[in-house]
Amino acid sequence: MRARALCLVSKKKKAVQNGGGQKVDLREAVRGPAEGRKLPTGGGNATGTGREWLVETGQNEFVAEAVFLSVDPYMRPYMASYPAGTVMIGGQVAKVTASRHPQFPVGATVFGNFGWRTHTLVNPEQGAADSRPYVLPPFGAHPASLGLGVLGMPGNTAYFGFLELCQPKQGETVVVSGAAGAVGSLVGQIAKIKGCRVVGIAGSDDKCGWLRELGFDATINYRQVERDAFADALRAAAPGGVDCYFDNVGGYISEAVLGQMNLYGRISVCGTISNYNAERAQVADPQRLFVFKQLRQEGFIVTRWAKRWMEGIRQNLQWIEEGRLRYQETVTDGFEQMPAAFVSMLTGGNTGKAVVKV
Repeated sequence: MRARALCLVSKKKKAVQNGGGQKVDLREAVRGPAEGRKLPTGGGNATGTGREWLVETGQNEFVAEAVFLSVDPYMRPYMASYPAGTVMIGGQVAKVTASRHPQFPVGATVFGNFGWRTHTLVNPEQGAADSRPYVLPPFGAHPASLGLGVLGMPGNTAYFGFLELCQPKQGETVVVSGAAGAVGSLVGQIAKIKGCRVVGIAGSDDKCGWLRELGFDATINYRQVERDAFADALRAAAPGGVDCYFDNVGGYISEAVLGQMNLYGRISVCGTISNYNAERAQVADPQRLFVFKQLRQEGFIVTRWAKRWMEGIRQNLQWIEEGRLRYQETVTDGFEQMPAAFVSMLTGGNTGKAVVKV
């Protein structure tokens, strides 16, 4: 997807209906620790929020007005390679307010990787095929914001990343790190649907309590366990060892889980958020474990299943309707609060999916 917009000034171009849009460049949010970070929330320069004008729609283009925007862990490592002044990447649920594209009529609700901006002029035929915008299917009585969560990228990350790579079997033990986040909380519930015993690792007693409400069999608040005692805590929670591990965090937690994997164990690596906020942890070389326990570990980007995207959304929606899959959102109000919501998510301030309502 390629959105044409003029940044900051363009008196010669007509603004589209609803005028210009705001954008956010958050380069400083991807450098150094996130805790205590004060980030720009206003102004008009290249390091804060600014105004940009949109030209009128051309053939096969439409204008999307943001309704909900997403903040996700992946944004931090991805943005580290972008030049200063780049608008923050990210997905949003938006309304089509003007259109010359037959598949995106005015009034439609769409998902698109439009970045942190309030209005976007879109040509959906441009850009990579696996990241083009799409009209959201009906969600029934559920909010459109779920298109950023359980009925969007995080939901499909859980559905495909767990089922395709871990291939869980009934009665097996599954461990999920980052278990109270948008993806981890869904992975644990899907594992329960498949008949597994599930251990969730999270960062507060409240989050662990919520996971038990969702049906997790055991939980560990890693903030209440010293690093050298974590392996013992895990052994108590999973006395029969671990068959499947869905890894969102990396670091010493993953080191401990790998040490307790059963023969032929499977590991799906979704993220390494422990390394996003601090120096990379030094851990023991796991190669011997992979050889002698015949483990299989695989990392993934969820767009590898782009051609099956709606399959995951339909299945997760069915499980929601059946009462087998529950979700929670942490909603922040106001486009100007995007930086604060982003930092809060990186430091564990959210339960479930973190979204910003424009």
